[in-house]
Amino acid sequence: MTQDKEPVSAEDSLIARYFKPLATDPGALGLVDDAAILKSQGEDIVVTTDAVVEGVHYLATDQPDTIARKALRVNLSDLAAKGATPAGFVLTLALRSKEDAWLRPFADALGEDAKTFACPLLGGDTVSTPGPQMISITAFGRVPRGQMVGRTGARPGDRILVTGTIGDAALGLDVLKGGAVAGALASDPHAREVLISRYRVPQPRNALAQAVREHATAAMDVSDGLAGDLTKLCAASGVSATIDVASVPLSAAAAGLIAANVVCVETLLAGGDDYEVLCTVPPAQSDALIALGRAAGLTVTAIGTIMAGHEPARFLDGQGQELALKRLSYSHF
Repeated sequence: MTQDKEPVSAEDSLIARYFKPLATDPGALGLVDDAAILKSQGEDIVVTTDAVVEGVHYLATDQPDTIARKALRVNLSDLAAKGATPAGFVLTLALRSKEDAWLRPFADALGEDAKTFACPLLGGDTVSTPGPQMISITAFGRVPRGQMVGRTGARPGDRILVTGTIGDAALGLDVLKGGAVAGALASDPHAREVLISRYRVPQPRNALAQAVREHATAAMDVSDGLAGDLTKLCAASGVSATIDVASVPLSAAAAGLIAANVVCVETLLAGGDDYEVLCTVPPAQSDALIALGRAAGLTVTAIGTIMAGHEPARFLDGQGQELALKRLSYSHF
């Protein structure tokens, strides 16, 4: 995202108008260069990148402010799961047009979130596209040397913990698409709005990053579905797992839809866009992590145990019977 001293093109003008005000970190160099400086004070720099694409990660009818927040927050969620403190991000925009009616609320919301999460804009690029529209962010975080929490450290006996509630975003998308959930909640506008908000505007758990770093043996964020993401973590660590499905935390709306047979539990376990932290913790430290979550205003729930072996994770119902899940997660391909 470069800009000369005086804007000389439509792209330079766009950058100067909407994004230069967001580039307040000295390392952004006022967006007058085609690179930025990210200073380190001896920490490790954690790098993560995610893109959100129109029609895949958000709907064409979604408002630009929610699209901006989702684009940044899905990356912040990755940093939280690594135990990292946000340091900054670079932005790539592939736009169909440069209308102020879209760009102004997008830039304003992005700037608000950058300030809220102390993750400043450092640079990026803007390009035109016939569609679909795409926003790609690469975010940087800091951790003390050697302390990033990866996916490979889970050990047999570790407890499996997850933040927040599971499955709400998938239900929110169903509401927006006019599916069975929309019909079931037709007379409950509050529940509808709660679920839609979970889909459109994730809540990254950065307040828990230090606690994850200090207590977790392995962690990742739940982006494609709890069942599938747990499977990825277990494969990376060379372990298996047992999940008590009755312990998986659900919102009141999700629990009600399950009880009314509107959706099945697989919908919640395999639904994407939760952006909660999934981590494994030694038994002696799990209560401490749960308490730290409570102190940060976050619910952290134990849902299972890491087991020795390489068998697929087992999901057990309230009677201890294994559930056969036909689908584990959302897949792009």
